[in-house]
Amino acid sequence: MTDPLDAEDAKLVTLARGSRARAGAPEGAAVRDEDGRTYTAATVTLPSLRLTALQAAVAAAVSSGAQELESAVLVSTVSTVAAIDPASRAAAADLGAAVLILAGPDGAVRDRTVR
Repeated sequence: MTDPLDAEDAKLVTLARGSRARAGAPEGAAVRDEDGRTYTAATVTLPSLRLTALQAAVAAAVSSGAQELESAVLVSTVSTVAAIDPASRAAAADLGAAVLILAGPDGAVRDRTVR
């Protein structure tokens, strides 16, 4: 369906899958900033706080000083990038994520957008 991922984006898929599995969450995400640093997160559902996995990963990047994102990955059961929660897409776009990759729980790439 899509071209193979480069090694760095494939690493993000692996990291996002790991975050999802560790937390037992519905989604996992990983982002890479302009310096090549990676940040991962899973869905956060607390009585006082709700964040999608992608929002949480972006928040981790921002709180660590990232100014820009090169790539973002979401591991989810949705089938297309367009089906990703709009707030999640907006969080990645806020830092100018050049690539947004959607992978299934098995790690297979389902969809990808490039800005």
